[in-house]
Amino acid sequence: MRWRLGAVVWLALAVVMVAPEAGAQEPRIRASVDTTAVTVGGRLELLLTVEHDPGATVMWPDSLEVSPFEVLEAVTLQPTRRDGRRFSAVRLSLAAFELGELEIPSIEVHVVGADSVITTLSTDPFGIGVETVGLDEGGDIRQIRGPLAIPRGLVALLPWLLLGVGLVALAYWMYRRAQDESSAELGPVVLPGLPHEDAYEALDDLEGAGLIQRGAVKDFHIRVSEIIRTYVEGRFEVYALEMTTPEVMAGLGSHRLDEEVLGEFASFLDRCDLVKFAKVRPGVDACFDMLASARRIVDETKPKPVLIEVDAEFGVPNPVEAVAGAGVE
Repeated sequence: MRWRLGAVVWLALAVVMVAPEAGAQEPRIRASVDTTAVTVGGRLELLLTVEHDPGATVMWPDSLEVSPFEVLEAVTLQPTRRDGRRFSAVRLSLAAFELGELEIPSIEVHVVGADSVITTLSTDPFGIGVETVGLDEGGDIRQIRGPLAIPRGLVALLPWLLLGVGLVALAYWMYRRAQDESSAELGPVVLPGLPHEDAYEALDDLEGAGLIQRGAVKDFHIRVSEIIRTYVEGRFEVYALEMTTPEVMAGLGSHRLDEEVLGEFASFLDRCDLVKFAKVRPGVDACFDMLASARRIVDETKPKPVLIEVDAEFGVPNPVEAVAGAGVE
C-alpha cells in the first residue's frame, strides 16, 4: 500500500514538471506585402511577424539581403500579446530598380527560447511585378503607312512657293542688318558666361536621356554630380572633379558665397554621394528634384551680364555695369 502511494506522488510531481514544457509551442513566422505590383523605384511594404512564447527572444538579422530588391527603411514595431503568445514584428520598405517579374527571396530569422534553444524560421518567397514609369506599351503595333501622293496643282505651285519663301528670307535678312547697323552706334553688349550655358545644356540633355524613367538612378546621380562639378571648375576655378565633397566646399568657401547658396551646394553633393557610395535609392520624384536643385545652383551662382556701352564716335567701350554674380557677397 505504501509503495503504491509513493508511486502516485512521484507520478504527480512528474506531471507538474513536464506540464510547462507540454504547453510550449513552436515559434512561427508570417510575411505579408501591401502590394504585388509597383513601378520602378516605387516603395512596397514587407511586414515580418514572429509568433513565439513570451520568454523567447527574436534575433532579427543586422542586414537583410533581398536582392533584386533594396531595403530603404527598416522599423521594429512594438511587440504585442494575444492568447498568451507574443508577436514581434518588423516593417521593411523595399524598392526595385529593375523591370519584370521579380521575387523577394526567403528571409531567415532566429528565435532564442527561454531554454536557450535557437530555432531558425524562414519566410516563403514573394513574387512582385515591377512596371515602368509613364510609358504606355499596351497599344497594338500600327501598320506602316504608304507614301503620300502630291497633288498635281501643288507641283505646279512649288517653284512659286520657293520663290516667295526666298524673298521673305531676303527681306528679313536686310531688315536685321539695318537693325544691327543702327544699334551698333550706341547700345549695350551682353557678354555671356560660358560655364553656366554649358551646365544648362548638359542638364537639359540629361533630363531628356530618360535615365530616371529606366530606373538607372545611380547613373543619373553620377551624371548630374559631374555636371555641377564641371560647372564649379569653370565658374570658380575649384577643381571639383578631382576633389571630395568637403574639399569642394572648402574651395567654394573662399569665394564669399551666401550661406544659403553654400548650403544648397553641400546638400546637393551629399545627396549625390549617398546614391553613389551608400547605395541609397531615392524615388522618381526625388530624382527630378535633384535636376531642379542643380538648375537652382547654376541660377544662383552664374555671373550677371557685363554691359558695355560703345562710344559711337571713337568706338571705345565704356563699362557701365560689371557685377560678379548672383549669390556672391
